[in-house]
Amino acid sequence: MPEQNTPTNHNEMTVIGPDTRINGEMTFDKSALILGAFEGKIIAQGEVQIGPTADCRAAIDAQRVIVDGAVTGPIHARERLTLSPNARVTGDITAGTLIVAEGASFVGQCQVGPQASDLSKKSGSTMPSGEIDFKPPWKHETATTAA
Repeated sequence: MPEQNTPTNHNEMTVIGPDTRINGEMTFDKSALILGAFEGKIIAQGEVQIGPTADCRAAIDAQRVIVDGAVTGPIHARERLTLSPNARVTGDITAGTLIVAEGASFVGQCQVGPQASDLSKKSGSTMPSGEIDFKPPWKHETATTAA
């Protein structure tokens, strides 16, 4: 009988369970599935999946990112970012390809396409390729005035 929770790319995957709370920085050589609460920074060479039970207050930098839960913070998906119908994202995103399912929620700025990382470098964006600003926006909030 085949495994039910095998990642789509069949590489090894680290699972952070729904009863786990982590604060800090995590780096994965391959892929990760986050089901619990995480605050900080996530870097992965492969895929990061944010599960439906996850509460992720983090900057995410990975080859591919799939969001099926809540993320507050910037996301940089070098190849592809997928927002499922249950996704709730608050933060800027940069992605090679963006897939947004009906029902997904996204609040932030978006740079998408093969040249998105190059354009973000030129524009002075906080999310250029290779040097993502991982300062948590929820900890450095400033008052803004509408003009």
